[in-house]
Amino acid sequence: MKNPSSDRERSLKSLPGVGPQRLAQLNKLGLFSIEDLLRWFPRDYEDRRTIRPIAQLEEGAAVCVQAVVADEPRKSRLPGGRTMARCRVFDSTGMLQLTFFNQPYLKIERGREYIFFGKPEFTGGRRGMINPVFESADDPKTAGKLLPIYRATAELSQNQLRKWTKAALELARGRYLEPLPADIVAKWQLCPPEEAFEAIHYPQDPEDVKKAQRRLIFEELFVFCCAGQTLRGQGRKNPGPPLQYHDPENFFRTLPFSPTNAQRRAVGQAFADLCGGSRMNRLLQGDVGSGKTLVAAACAWLAIQNGKQAVIMAPTELLARQHKATLEKFLGNLDIPVQLLISAMPAAEKRRVLARAQSGEPQVLCGTHALIQKDVEIPNAALIVVDEQHRFGVAQRAALNQKTDRGHLLAMSATPIPRTLTLILYGDLDVSVLDELPPGRQPVMTRMVSEAKRQDMYGFLQKEIDAGGQAYIVCPLVEEGEEGSDKKAATAYIDQLQQVLPRLRIGLMHGKLKPAEKEAVMGAFAAGDLDVLVSTTVIEVGVDVPRATLMIVENADFFGLSQLHQLRGRVGRGQRQSYCFLMHQAKTETARERLQTLCATNDGFKIAETDLRLRGPGDFFGKRQSGLPGFAIADLATDMNVLEAAQQSAQALLKTDPKLESAPLLADRVAEVIQKTLASSMN
Repeated sequence: MKNPSSDRERSLKSLPGVGPQRLAQLNKLGLFSIEDLLRWFPRDYEDRRTIRPIAQLEEGAAVCVQAVVADEPRKSRLPGGRTMARCRVFDSTGMLQLTFFNQPYLKIERGREYIFFGKPEFTGGRRGMINPVFESADDPKTAGKLLPIYRATAELSQNQLRKWTKAALELARGRYLEPLPADIVAKWQLCPPEEAFEAIHYPQDPEDVKKAQRRLIFEELFVFCCAGQTLRGQGRKNPGPPLQYHDPENFFRTLPFSPTNAQRRAVGQAFADLCGGSRMNRLLQGDVGSGKTLVAAACAWLAIQNGKQAVIMAPTELLARQHKATLEKFLGNLDIPVQLLISAMPAAEKRRVLARAQSGEPQVLCGTHALIQKDVEIPNAALIVVDEQHRFGVAQRAALNQKTDRGHLLAMSATPIPRTLTLILYGDLDVSVLDELPPGRQPVMTRMVSEAKRQDMYGFLQKEIDAGGQAYIVCPLVEEGEEGSDKKAATAYIDQLQQVLPRLRIGLMHGKLKPAEKEAVMGAFAAGDLDVLVSTTVIEVGVDVPRATLMIVENADFFGLSQLHQLRGRVGRGQRQSYCFLMHQAKTETARERLQTLCATNDGFKIAETDLRLRGPGDFFGKRQSGLPGFAIADLATDMNVLEAAQQSAQALLKTDPKLESAPLLADRVAEVIQKTLASSMN
């Protein structure tokens, strides 16, 4: 579609009834132009195509009724200043009672015929409707049609949005241009854009909706995939500090164990990037315990061999300390200094570390994201490793690349993600996968435990503690009454557990604690000063506690499989057999099947595929996942097949035409998506 106006605000002001106040309300929804409004797609439709006789009404199903008003509305006042009006209407088959609440200016005339739309309700054998919408039967505007239902606000009604989208369609008619290449349109049998926009807003029948959705979903995903691939290509073209190749076997020989084939493969891929002349932009994806830190250590070793620095960033200070200790094990025999830089350090020590970093001395720096702040100078950094970044989206990675143009980027994620979802989340990155565990790791034994076996579970917990183990207990809520009385709350759970097992040393961890409090509790548990840590899912990503051998998840059927798998990964870090108990009240076969999947396998990628099929992509990262892009019409839970088709088409097009010179309108759309992506990362 052509840009309706060079002045975006004026384009919306051209709509009937849109003055400064309405314009501000539309802007709040993110609508600034005619095209924005046309891409404010309906979330559902009201089916007003069928007019039913009163005698054939069914309770609960919204429907149209054509009837005559039998009497004048009887108006009355209710407590609290509310109003109510009632009247009866009839057709040749029966009588219908209408009730209107809080409509003091109701205008409906006795003896006149109207078409009413609403949900019938049956009370005491009498048919009725509450607050039906209506229009004159002489000149119906909506009866016989499918009407769009938009995401609206208290300030903007459905009728207003419908009026404006109709006007916007009129303004845009004849001005649409096809942004997609003709061969792609033909291959996927996509309808023209004008037809799609008309049908998505005001379809004649459900088939029109399907046809329009097919076109618009493909277009949206295709443009996004092109944007991701373009970002990826730009990253490859950005010069990175070229490193001289050193055989990684020289590093592997210093280790007290032999790396897995997957680790060797990932190191080889990363070394090729680091020595290739372009900046590395790679995701290292591997299950819990698959050995991602070893790959990062090998990359850091290569940077040091080149006289450069390496930076390892973790989301918490405790994890930063853990990385320092692990890297010292891997690099200690090579006399490579590993420094820690966190806010909790004494000021004098921090100044010393910063001075050494600023001097350019070859070393490894471990810390939090504060490492890339403007006041921290690491001029000789050749490698930046970002750990636990499964919540790190395209926008954030793009911003990080802008801030850290001095180094190669390796992002690490412990969340196994299905290949199809990886396409959209990490389309701008090259991906390495660690798909095998180091030898000697015992799989965690996972069992479903019903409420009837709770006392047995407590007995097993005490035995594990007596044998020198530690346990996590995860609850879905922090406090009682948050979301439902049937879910366990961490704060109340401690009192209950202390009564049952009074000898236990129990700690509490949840998201409402201050960062310093979380660090203190987790530090005490890691040091062995606590036997049991009762927590919410904030421990999903956490430090290694080798003595932790038991994970108990309350209300396990409340969580998704991928999240449960992440929680299970908190145990099994030591030599002893570890266990995961899924306490549940699963009442359906589907719910039990989900949990049984977790009991049957420790393969995070298989679990992720099942989770994607059963629950959709949002569950991988929780409700506030920032990495998932917000789409206007596509739904990653149901449109994976379209995503794969769009990704394949985008790759094929950009391979032959990387600058999209053959499709200038598409190039503009892709540039706009990239611009919005980068802008959103700054908010």
